[in-house]
Amino acid sequence: MKKNWLIFVLVLFVVSCQSSKDLKHITVASYNVENLFDTEDDPHINDNEFLPGSDKKWTTERYERKLNDIARVLHEISPDDLPEIIGLAEIENQKVLEDLVKTEALAPGNYKIAHQDSPDKRGIDVALLYRPDAFKLISFEAIPVDPGFATRDILHVYGQFKKEEFHFFVNHWPSRIGGLEKSEPNRVVAAETLKKKVDSILAENPDANIVVMGDMNDEPQNKSLQEVLGAGSPDSNSELVNLMMPLALEKKGTYNYRGTWNMLDNLVISSGLLDAKGYKVTPPTGFIFSEPWMEYTNKDGEISPNRTYGGPNYYGGVSDHFPVYFEMEK
Repeated sequence: MKKNWLIFVLVLFVVSCQSSKDLKHITVASYNVENLFDTEDDPHINDNEFLPGSDKKWTTERYERKLNDIARVLHEISPDDLPEIIGLAEIENQKVLEDLVKTEALAPGNYKIAHQDSPDKRGIDVALLYRPDAFKLISFEAIPVDPGFATRDILHVYGQFKKEEFHFFVNHWPSRIGGLEKSEPNRVVAAETLKKKVDSILAENPDANIVVMGDMNDEPQNKSLQEVLGAGSPDSNSELVNLMMPLALEKKGTYNYRGTWNMLDNLVISSGLLDAKGYKVTPPTGFIFSEPWMEYTNKDGEISPNRTYGGPNYYGGVSDHFPVYFEMEK
C-alpha cells in the first residue's frame, strides 16, 4: 500500500512538472493583423468586402494562407518558446481566433482566448491570446469607448503569472481618417477612457502590474499617449512608461505611410515593471519584429510591411503593420 502511494505521488510530481511552465522568462507581443476576416457572411456587421464574391475575392485559400503567415510571425518572435501573451487587433470574431490558434505553428502553445464582440460597424475587434500553462485567467471585460460613433472596445484582461497579478489592456483606437489633427479628439477620448480605468487600479494597488498594448493610431509623443495617458519614456519618472518611445525618437515605426514610418503600435507598462521586484521588463525597451519575408521593398529600396491588400488588389502579404514585443524576467 505504501509503495502504491509513493508511485502515485511520483506520477503527480511528473505530471505537474510537465504541465507547468518555467516562468522565469515571459514574452508579450502585440500585432495588428490587418483585417483577419473569415469568408462567411455575417448579416450583423459590414463584412461584405471580405467574401469570396467581393471585389477582394477573399477565398478560403487566401484566408488560410493569412492564418498560417500570422502564426509564423508570432512563432518567430519567440522561436524557442512561443509568446505567453499575444494582443491582437483587427480580428473579426471568435472563429478566426480559434482557427488561428489551431495552426501548426501556434498549436503547441494550446492558446486560450479572451475576446468580446465590439460595436465597430465593420465588426473588427481586439483580443488576447494566452498560454494557460503560464497565465491563469481570472476575468476579462470590454470597456466601451464613446467618441460619438461606434468603435472598438478596450479589452481588459486580469490574471496571474505564478500568483503575481497582471492587468492587460488591448487597444485599437480610432483611426486617423480625416487627418491627424481633425481625428485626434477621438483618440483622446480613448486615452481618457483607458486612463480612468488604470487610475482606479493604481489607486487600489499602487504596485499593480499593468500592460497596455495595441494599435493606438498615435505615436508615443502624441497628446493621447504622452499627455492624456501620461506615458513617458523608460528613463522618466512617469507612473506609466512607453517602451516604444526610444525607437519612435529614432524615427523607427511599425506602419509606413507614404514613405514615413509611424510608431502606431505601442507598449505601455506601469513603472514597477522596471524595478527588481517580481517580474522585470529587461531590457527596458520594446522591440519591432520584422523579417525579409514579411516586408515589401519598392523600386527605390524602401522597406515597408508587406500588406495583404491595397484597395481591391491582393498582394499576399501578412499585414500592413509590424508586431511589437517585450520580454520579462523574474
